[in-house]
Amino acid sequence: MFQALACGAVVFPGLFFAFRRILPCLFKHWSDADVVLVSERLVSSIHAVMATTTGAIVVSSCRGNVINDRHWLTTYFIIWYGGPYMTYDIIAMYLSHYHRFRVEGHEDYKQHSLRTVNSFVHREFLLVLHHIALLTILLPITLFFRKDQGDFFIGCLFLTELSTPFVSLGKILIQLGLQNCWLHKINGGMVLFTFFFFRIALFPFMYWMYGRHYGIPLYSVPFHLPLSTNLGNSCILAPQVYWFVLLCRKGYRLYKRSRRPDLSPAATATDTSKND
Repeated sequence: MFQALACGAVVFPGLFFAFRRILPCLFKHWSDADVVLVSERLVSSIHAVMATTTGAIVVSSCRGNVINDRHWLTTYFIIWYGGPYMTYDIIAMYLSHYHRFRVEGHEDYKQHSLRTVNSFVHREFLLVLHHIALLTILLPITLFFRKDQGDFFIGCLFLTELSTPFVSLGKILIQLGLQNCWLHKINGGMVLFTFFFFRIALFPFMYWMYGRHYGIPLYSVPFHLPLSTNLGNSCILAPQVYWFVLLCRKGYRLYKRSRRPDLSPAATATDTSKND
């Protein structure tokens, strides 16, 4: 009974519902869109902490033999939390999208409809595709087709979530109107650092660990692996590189804006409208 209640299918929607009830009491001036966005980000951060902790445990336990060492948390976390969270998060992202456009007064968003769903998928296509690919491709491979091998590498994939709390904190700070404070700037640096090392550089590291296990150089590892494995890694890595480039561009724009001399209020408003 306890295990069923602790399952991600209950925990994540339950936390989302709880935050949606609590936040309006703390921030009475927030709109529904604000509450839903922050609720989604808080739940994402909780899942990210769980996934990162699990990944650190699995990686540290399986580093002796990266192919054959096993840890029970690998499969347990995917079944009970990984899959349910990805399903929940698609719905939560849609709700955030829906309430944002509803608050802005768009006619199509007076109620849920096929049009609002299509608009969400169109605007967040890459994120939705990423979640669906994890559910339909990576999850079955992880559970059924890897022949009880490679827990170390699954643990490494869990570690990619380390950047999520920093990304979420940045959005929450903006929501609170603290985008110009020192914490937001430090958090921006942590976003770039964790995103690069744990979502991009992690893949060459996994190839290097594989090559070290078999005694082959890094450049030979892709030729030692099945084509499907290389394609799968490329499909996961490609959107991470794209998102990292977007983060760098945004960080550069903010840096340039912070380095400009003070302008008159009218000039500042005009400049802001151009950049936004």
